[in-house]
Amino acid sequence: MADARGVDVRGPVEGRQKEVLSEEALAFVASLHRNFDHRRRELLQARAERQRAFDAGELPDFSPDTEGIRSGDWQIAPEPEPLQRRWVEITGPTDAKMMINALNSGADCFMADFEDSNSPMWANMVQGQVNLYDAVRRKLEFSQGGKDYRLNPELATLLVRPRGWHLDEKHVLVDGEKVAGALFDFGIYLFHNAKESLDRGAGPYFYLPKLEHHLEARLWDDVFSFSEEELGLEHGTIKATVLLEVILSSFQMDEILYELRDHSSGLNAGRWDYIFSAIKKFRSRPEFVLPDRKQVTMTVPFMRAYTELLVRTCHKRGAHAIGGMSAFIPSRKNPEINEKAFDEVRRDKERESGDGFDGTWVAHPDLVDIAREPFAKVLGDRDHQVDNKREDVSVGAAELLDIRVPDGRITEAGLRNNVSVGLQYLSSWLSGNGAAAIFNLMEDAATAEIARSQVWQWVHNAARLDDGTTITRELVQQVIEEELDNIREMVGEEAYAKAPAKEAQAIFEEVALADDFVEFLTLPAYNYLD
Repeated sequence: MADARGVDVRGPVEGRQKEVLSEEALAFVASLHRNFDHRRRELLQARAERQRAFDAGELPDFSPDTEGIRSGDWQIAPEPEPLQRRWVEITGPTDAKMMINALNSGADCFMADFEDSNSPMWANMVQGQVNLYDAVRRKLEFSQGGKDYRLNPELATLLVRPRGWHLDEKHVLVDGEKVAGALFDFGIYLFHNAKESLDRGAGPYFYLPKLEHHLEARLWDDVFSFSEEELGLEHGTIKATVLLEVILSSFQMDEILYELRDHSSGLNAGRWDYIFSAIKKFRSRPEFVLPDRKQVTMTVPFMRAYTELLVRTCHKRGAHAIGGMSAFIPSRKNPEINEKAFDEVRRDKERESGDGFDGTWVAHPDLVDIAREPFAKVLGDRDHQVDNKREDVSVGAAELLDIRVPDGRITEAGLRNNVSVGLQYLSSWLSGNGAAAIFNLMEDAATAEIARSQVWQWVHNAARLDDGTTITRELVQQVIEEELDNIREMVGEEAYAKAPAKEAQAIFEEVALADDFVEFLTLPAYNYLD
């Protein structure tokens, strides 16, 4: 379908999807594209130029050009009431059942995700907008297996995460150019739901993923200001929390908050993407090789430094600091696994609340109460602890880049886990499910990125297993074949035959073994999706 405004929608639009892809909504997306896409492409090119500098031996540092912002006495605009208490936030994709369960979970906030926990099939993206439209109006319902799912009277505050700046939406063209997935996701949701959300006592609230530079935050801020003017919203109505999930952004926390200061609602410690970014940015340097991913915990030096700096920076600027994801998925069949994992989740949240975080993330409703308990103990009747300024924290470039992992080892089990998780996740993603329960963990694109990027890093730096074996391309290919056999045995021949196993293998080999590092595994994988 096309209209006079030069918008060409190349995916099928059925039933109520026509409501969210109205001519007026698409015209708004087109205006975003025409005003801002050129800057997006320039910023992506700047990313590539910085990567070439890192490949040549440079390391990131705090910029002298923005010292005035870091030393300045300024704060972000006040937070709206619905975002004052964020002790526990639950996340998940935008399918109806998961949205209803998340909104009903008792969490303070729910982040509806068009990004890492979502497979960007066209049907998922458009139906997700329909589901959000209904959720905002308290009309979302779902039935399955004789069971009906409906929204409770009390719901978590809704936030929406659009795709990152690097992803296009191939099914929507404006003037012959692909629209940024970020602008499509944001624009359709905002156009339909901003005023309705405000009328219901909330507002248009967002999470912004994978920012690598404060100029990328400035672009979002300009998009917000433009959109507010176009839609007749008061300036500052849109609020956004930035996922601090790229190691480069740790050197620009103040600057990112400053660029978004009228629209900011804080920073989130996006731990999994952060680990992936540390591997990716310094992938060719032997001194940055990391051990098995399960050994890269939140207490290793570079992760500890970044999270403590995040809390100090946010609270200095009057912003919320939100902690990282607990990805454990409870097992209804194995209480012993649950008991151990619940204890680990509890300790993780005790550390975060004790460090000054104002809230945290979970991936499953059964973890909401477990995560809430430590924050309740620390905060009492307070909504947050922004008054805890953490002036005891002193973190510089050396600490942020100290990737030592005490007693870290690369093991055969770690290599096999990376291969198996990568293959299983890609198969799930290609089948339309971007949030996959694998080995009792909720794996999404970020954790799959760690898995495949570690394999690439180990091969290209001739890393050795703890038994002395060098990790080669040939060894990885052997492990891939063996793990595919293990997966076939685990899921059964019938299920394996229906899964896109060969496609998943082809993508994994491309992103884990190619000579050149693929920036995001979703870029080549997207070509396989309808």
